[in-house]
Amino acid sequence: MNKKGNIGAIIALVAIGVLFAGVLVWRIIDKANTQAAIAGYDANSVISGNAENGNIADHVKGDAEKAKVIIYEYADFQCPGCSSANPRINKLIEEYNGDLAVVYRNYLLSYHQNGTAAASAAEAAGLQGYWKEYADKLFANQSLWEDASGENRTQIFVDMFRTVTGGAGDEAKFKKDMTSEAVKKKINFDAGIAEQVEITGTPAFFLDGERIDFSGTKGEEGFLNVFREKIDEKLGK
Repeated sequence: MNKKGNIGAIIALVAIGVLFAGVLVWRIIDKANTQAAIAGYDANSVISGNAENGNIADHVKGDAEKAKVIIYEYADFQCPGCSSANPRINKLIEEYNGDLAVVYRNYLLSYHQNGTAAASAAEAAGLQGYWKEYADKLFANQSLWEDASGENRTQIFVDMFRTVTGGAGDEAKFKKDMTSEAVKKKINFDAGIAEQVEITGTPAFFLDGERIDFSGTKGEEGFLNVFREKIDEKLGK
């Protein structure tokens, strides 16, 4: 290569380096700005759709506007403990007949290979109005998808979507939404809110800003009684 060629190659490499550094700096600044924006939200209130969460509001089981007690849950769809807790939480909501609502937020554990994909599928289903049904389906069938490969996992999630919607859902939109920027923002936003309350594991439940400690409880009734005690105290029973 002649001298001019060497200079051209060096200039090209420098330009690429500058571009890469610029992108890296932009990402760092963007992440810092996003974290600062998320810090402005109250973790102990129901959060509506906004620019930071992809315009996807908190998912609520029950009626948060009418409920006298609101519990905030942080969970990972691939977490076995979360799977066990889910039907118990649903039972409590039904038992308290309108007095209890539960806000669900994603907190993904890095060692769960399909946790992010499952959360993305639930959020995509939610964009068509089927979040709760899909979330329950994911938890109930955790063993079906937790070890699935990427291609098989996607098909399993599509099949689940078809089941919960009775075939009335838009499957093409569902698949597209799973990888959408809005869904990514929602999952990252939930993680940012979880950092505010210092989540270390799942499932984690909060009432009035305090974590509900159900460690050491045995069986379903033990779990439910811990929650009943907290809820009844709040209701003045």
